[in-house]
Amino acid sequence: MTSYETGQRIALVHTSDPHTLLRPGDTGTVRRHDQRHSIVEVTWDSGSTLSMCLDAGDRIAPATTTPPPTGGLVGETTGWAAALQRMRAAGTEAGRTAAEWWAQDTIGARVGGDTRLAARRILAGVEDGDPAVLDALPHFTSAGESVDIAGWELFADATGDTTGWFGLRIQQRDEAMAVYRDAYDTAATDRVAELCHLAASPTGRDVSHLHPDRVRIGDVGVFSGDWARTTGPDGDDRIQVGFVGTLIDHWNGWAVFSCTRPVAEAIVADQQRHRDQYRHRLREQGVPADDLDRRVDAELADLSFDGDVIVADQRALSDDPEAIERITPDGDGRYVVMGRSWCWEAVDPYACDRIVGDLPDTDQA
Repeated sequence: MTSYETGQRIALVHTSDPHTLLRPGDTGTVRRHDQRHSIVEVTWDSGSTLSMCLDAGDRIAPATTTPPPTGGLVGETTGWAAALQRMRAAGTEAGRTAAEWWAQDTIGARVGGDTRLAARRILAGVEDGDPAVLDALPHFTSAGESVDIAGWELFADATGDTTGWFGLRIQQRDEAMAVYRDAYDTAATDRVAELCHLAASPTGRDVSHLHPDRVRIGDVGVFSGDWARTTGPDGDDRIQVGFVGTLIDHWNGWAVFSCTRPVAEAIVADQQRHRDQYRHRLREQGVPADDLDRRVDAELADLSFDGDVIVADQRALSDDPEAIERITPDGDGRYVVMGRSWCWEAVDPYACDRIVGDLPDTDQA
């Protein structure tokens, strides 16, 4: 608790006495501070000698030497602009902090388990402006406190001026609170989105910079096709695996991309997985064993590595005995796997359950 010395100048912040003529902002001089009983005897400039019972809800603060509103921080145009800037900065910091606390019990470590689904739902709600989601996010509130008390504390903390608040006009107080509230709510929502991007990411990193709408020729993106799409637990479209590559061209509206050897190997392995799954379904349907290879080849291309070369066998698929393509790496060891053949497209990384390949940092994308 603050200790007040005899002769110290103080200002009234709030009094619980409904009958007093004192108002917030009134100043006086301390006669005595009884710390044991939390009573401060004050000789007020108005002539009153009313004591403050701090434990009963009365509140005072040391008076400063801040010039009056006509010529100080809150009186001059530039000073007022600086005060609002500090209120905005304080609101931003408080909003971000509130979002981080909120996230711990929503998508953070305290929740446990896989929080990606919850994070995706929140992100979708924020992007769509869903009131049900937005209303559940942290918002500034001064519930339980009068505007004067809440405003004084926020203004004093932000500007360092403990008495200037009481010299403000009503319009200035409203403006200062509106600036703080807007900064708080905006920062809280933005920080929630940042944290949800991390929690929803299949890599644990923010990959929003790789959104398909932002991928241009020469940019890195995440690519996949309809064959990898599934339905998620909440009914949304999911992609089993996405592959990192550089967009180099478009073909009939589809993406053509180059990728590293590890990504090319993953594409080949994924194609073999699809072939194995299709073979298993055919077997369950009673297709004879000696006809399985023919049926699989007629439905899905057969990809394999021959040294550094990818062999794409589509003879049965296209009914063309010469439909065998040999895909060689370029001078940098990069592959264009089934480019201008398969319907690849850039996809949202957050829709992927798994991503293969090295993702660039935000400033490198």
